[in-house]
Amino acid sequence: MKLILAAILAFTLHAQRQTEPLGRGLVAVTMPDGRAFLSWRLLTSDPPDAAFHVFRHQDGEATRLTESPIHNVTFFIDEAAKDRQNLAYSIRTGSEESNPTTLAPQHYLTVPLQTPEGYTPNDASAGDLDGDGEYEIVLHQTGVGFDNSQSGVSSEPILEAYKLDGALLWRINLGRNIREGAHYTQFLVYDFDGDGRAEIACKTADGTIDGTGAVIGDPQADHRNSNGYILAGPEYLTIFDGLTGKALATEDYIPPRGNVSAWGDNYGNRVDRFLAAVAFLDGERPSLVFTRGYYTRAVLTAWNWREGKLTRLWTFDSDAGPESNRAYRGQGNHNLSVADVDGDGKDEILFGAAAIDDDGTGLYSTGIGHGDAMHVYDHDPSRPGLEIFHIQERVAAEGANLRDARTGEVIWKQATISGNEGPGRGLAIDIDPRHEGSEAWVSGGGIRGLFNSQGERISDRIPSSCNFAIWWDGDLLRELLDRTVITKWNWESGTETTLLNATGCASNNGTKSTPTLSADLLGDWREEVIFRTAGNKSLRIYTTTIPTEYRFPSLMQDPQYRLSIAWQNVGYNQPPHPAFRLGTQH
Repeated sequence: MKLILAAILAFTLHAQRQTEPLGRGLVAVTMPDGRAFLSWRLLTSDPPDAAFHVFRHQDGEATRLTESPIHNVTFFIDEAAKDRQNLAYSIRTGSEESNPTTLAPQHYLTVPLQTPEGYTPNDASAGDLDGDGEYEIVLHQTGVGFDNSQSGVSSEPILEAYKLDGALLWRINLGRNIREGAHYTQFLVYDFDGDGRAEIACKTADGTIDGTGAVIGDPQADHRNSNGYILAGPEYLTIFDGLTGKALATEDYIPPRGNVSAWGDNYGNRVDRFLAAVAFLDGERPSLVFTRGYYTRAVLTAWNWREGKLTRLWTFDSDAGPESNRAYRGQGNHNLSVADVDGDGKDEILFGAAAIDDDGTGLYSTGIGHGDAMHVYDHDPSRPGLEIFHIQERVAAEGANLRDARTGEVIWKQATISGNEGPGRGLAIDIDPRHEGSEAWVSGGGIRGLFNSQGERISDRIPSSCNFAIWWDGDLLRELLDRTVITKWNWESGTETTLLNATGCASNNGTKSTPTLSADLLGDWREEVIFRTAGNKSLRIYTTTIPTEYRFPSLMQDPQYRLSIAWQNVGYNQPPHPAFRLGTQH
């Protein structure tokens, strides 16, 4: 009970922030043995004694399945569902009753897609686009794409919005003047103006076609050079209506390219490294943050979308302003994170090995430099506040390191072994209940073993993957998510047990092997995972059917976790983490 109260308190500490008016997110799926598994959201607005009745709907009749309301968990198993047809379920708490939810015939939901010819469903985001209290999916459809270091003419990036029943709300074609690839197309889905419906924000250019068919800029312009790079022509930032895909406002992208060579090469590799995030910079309402560059010069610009206007809030430039800004050159990752690291209720941008304060000034730069992965969480419960587990790409003493998220102070580090490049991947989550806090491990750099939150090697064995993580099986440890498989780390034997093998599905982004999205989208506090099917004709949303003794509010109501979902499509994305500790307690 103490753990539950602490979690709810952590949610409510940010009560002054604009919040999403979420519904119950009731989900009902069929278990392999034919029983029906239901789960639903507990909300931070619920009283501590909130309890729920469950109803089965069949042929126009509603039957209450609970003799007394459920008060200790937010799931229910209908033992009598087997061999019954046309079932739906609803829940009631007090005078509130949810709309009936149809029972899925499998242990996942299917979202039919209208994938364009030659395209593949890739990363996705989630937001309430129509204001009904439930999430829709915004999907990036990719054709031929290239890394910044590769020449070639790409396909035109496409964004689509789907309801969970497969209804296509709109399609935005970003056009020939936005290059397709992991570092070019970062899109944000969030309710930026507080009207109860999410908007979409992303970089656009001449020829972008919005969801209503209107064209931004010059529809005839083609700024691609012979190598497929786009190093000329105007660049824009556009806000789109979440329900229709209509372009609502367009401004010049900041910063502009300027002299391409000044970013570190003359062919466009470093100038076109983009990241994006949502942050509550004033502690009350969300802002957009779009960036450019991280290997050399790094520029972050914050914007507000309020009262129908897109306005610039601030710009941080490592190569301009006070001399202290120069320390922020070359510190960025292929990803970023957002968290309130100093406890003032306002968010900071964790930009790789550096941090930018809510007012657009530098908070600190560690000088450690570029890496491919970072994890912001309460990794070490013995210390106040959050910590950041980070890896360093070059040969360095800080090949893998844990630092204080507020100050940048390095708490412990493991050096890259001579003769190796720095680690390419790193993960820090709680997988062993015998040790306080997170366990961490890396792939590459010659750094071997599993480390506890104090930096002590506790095992020579490590999990087979170093990729994503998910709360799935009902305890407070996190499970491993890699490719289309979820496994449980057996800490005593150093082996893994498969909990889900999503046969017929495929992961994304080549060797990154990431899901379309993993997030607490539906049901109780545990997370769902979305994969594309191998034929690219649908998405599958897998939700756990394992009972749990724990009851928490939806993770999507924790500010840090929710903002982590907003940047899940950005660069080399990492698993989301909440601001409070959700793990075994000592």
